[in-house]
Amino acid sequence: MNKNFPAGSGMRLLSWMCACAVILVCASLSAARNLPGMPVLVSEEASTRALTANPNLWRSNRLPLAAQVAWPAGTDARVVIFVTNLNLMAGEGANAFRADAQNAAGRRYDLPVESLFALPGMDWVYAVTIRLNPELGDVGDVLVRINWRGMASNRVRLPVGHLGGGPPDDEGATPTPAPLVRPKVVEPVEYRGGEEQGRLLSPFSPDAIRFLEQATFGPNNEAELHLRRVGIRRWIEEQTTQKFDASGNARYSTLPYPTLPLQPTVIPTSCNAACQRDNYTMYKLQNWMFQEALYSDDQQLRRRVAWALSQILVVSGRDTQQASHMLAYLKVLDRNAFGNFRDLLYEITLNPAMGNYLDMVRSTGNDPNENYAREILQLFSVGLNMLKKDGSPKLDAQGNRIPTYTQDTVNNFTKVFTGWNFCNSGCSSSVPGLVNYLDPLIANPALHDTTQKTLLNYPGAIATIPAGLTPDEDLNLALDNIFYHPNVAPFISKALIQQLVTSNPSGAYIQRVATVFENNGQGVRGDLRAVVTAILLDPEARGDIKTDPDYGKLREPILFVTSVLRPFDPRAINRTIISDGVINGITQPLDQDVFNAPSVFNYFPPDYIVPNTSVVGPEYAILTTGTALKRPNFVNQMVFTAGITVNATANITAGTSISMASMQALAAADSTGGLLVDQLNRLMMHGSMSTAMRNSILQAVQAVSTANTLKRAQTAVYLIATSSQYEVQR
Repeated sequence: MNKNFPAGSGMRLLSWMCACAVILVCASLSAARNLPGMPVLVSEEASTRALTANPNLWRSNRLPLAAQVAWPAGTDARVVIFVTNLNLMAGEGANAFRADAQNAAGRRYDLPVESLFALPGMDWVYAVTIRLNPELGDVGDVLVRINWRGMASNRVRLPVGHLGGGPPDDEGATPTPAPLVRPKVVEPVEYRGGEEQGRLLSPFSPDAIRFLEQATFGPNNEAELHLRRVGIRRWIEEQTTQKFDASGNARYSTLPYPTLPLQPTVIPTSCNAACQRDNYTMYKLQNWMFQEALYSDDQQLRRRVAWALSQILVVSGRDTQQASHMLAYLKVLDRNAFGNFRDLLYEITLNPAMGNYLDMVRSTGNDPNENYAREILQLFSVGLNMLKKDGSPKLDAQGNRIPTYTQDTVNNFTKVFTGWNFCNSGCSSSVPGLVNYLDPLIANPALHDTTQKTLLNYPGAIATIPAGLTPDEDLNLALDNIFYHPNVAPFISKALIQQLVTSNPSGAYIQRVATVFENNGQGVRGDLRAVVTAILLDPEARGDIKTDPDYGKLREPILFVTSVLRPFDPRAINRTIISDGVINGITQPLDQDVFNAPSVFNYFPPDYIVPNTSVVGPEYAILTTGTALKRPNFVNQMVFTAGITVNATANITAGTSISMASMQALAAADSTGGLLVDQLNRLMMHGSMSTAMRNSILQAVQAVSTANTLKRAQTAVYLIATSSQYEVQR
């Protein structure tokens, strides 16, 4: 372990790891009231006991006069609770809500939400039917909470088995009886864009920083100032509008793509170590990617979406010999990041790197290979089980999930993908003697299976491809069969939400985005620009603060690293030029070797459950005791030492450093340290730092001499960046 931690920092690494491992399920239990967007559960007049009703006995036209007696333990009994302070969108219902209960031992239980409706004559109060968890034994009182759009309600008491006992009320909890007249609902400010609304964005609204955390590789002052000037909608329009270079050619990156000509399959003896590094590893691409992440201000959203797509439609450098092969694949993702998903499917299917990675180039009518057929279905489009539009599984009469396809379906799709191979002659990038990974695959009709194919069968589908068609006709009919399947909209929408915003989106959030995937408002299906816009503007994404304990996502290593660097003017060690981008040596030990995913299932599976919880947290799959140690070591290296220093042996030509100058100025301006901590709270955590955390950091800063402004700034930045509260993008 690096031993150069600042005095008074209190590493307590084991505690940090435990906190980080459950950060999505251990939110602060403050009883804050009237937060914008906060739902309020109704209690009895004189206690914090939930006002409840038995759905089988309750007259649903009015509030009950008192709470129901203890509910049966060990059952899935239905309970009606009541919530207010909502302003629902059209069509927003039960799948927008989640509920949970905590017992005296601190264990939390999910409570499915089954229905929701407004009370007649009192439509500002909603009846919510929840179902008890059968694992709840005779525990007495539990604390029940409901979560909506990333906001947690107050917690009220609900007796299970018997009345009384259980955990104490949350600090500051008070009775919350139903209002007798319609209250004024306090909602978050929704940023619809500065100038077209005749106003500028508030300089004090934390949601600007939250938005940049979701849409970029980390906020910085320049990006924030521009965002506040133009507004979120216009910023998205700027980012998603096609850019062109001086010659009028479409441009998909800020920095030029590295020059990577095709190389022989067998490494020539004349290719020295530098040649092998540059051409036969992902080294140059990794450096370019980190430079783009740090400096591509006009392509930040494209880069973030392309990175997300690279983790959904995976090709790994572990099975892709040359960097030039991977570059052509990355250009497909860049080009289609704001295009149409159908076009993306077509281009990725005929991309040579994908063809090699999943064996399509080796699949013939006489010797078929099912790898690509299986993965395009399972991972790239429809998933294993039939889905509702909100992403929840469809069930059969026995309550079992319904498979999307069978092995026979895979076999038929395998026939479609036969006979395709590299275009080694006659194409624009063909070079005699070299395998062409730059141009799309071409078909050899003699190697294609021309028999009839039976594909996915759903209403409106062309499920059968007749015999005798050409390879390209088969391919387009098969991709249409996939593209129009009803699973694609919720499957891809959820995957992108998980990459950009939160690992546990509500069904309502998924459904709203899936609706845009199905129709962008102009009758176009699969418009990724519209889908990304819908994800980022959704009310579940926006708001100054999110208090739902399951909201957010652990910062994956590349986002953790770039989010630490970008706020502090990352440059080369000499501070005169930009970083050389040689940063993969930091993320690789964190189990994210850029462009070298361990398998087609990515660095982490999208359905990974955080241990000892029921919460999905994909990135936690690579948070181990080893990687947890390396995160604070990286922060220490950047904050307290020179950074990533020039090292010819490690091929670090310029290095990477950050500047504490602006933070030093704040430390010098206020001897209490409050200005420094509060500015870092705003810039790094969009004002979400808990009071306890602020007090601890302030105490550590004040322990450093006021004369040592650099050490004060370093201490504050280090403690924030290594905290469990920072580790989760919320």
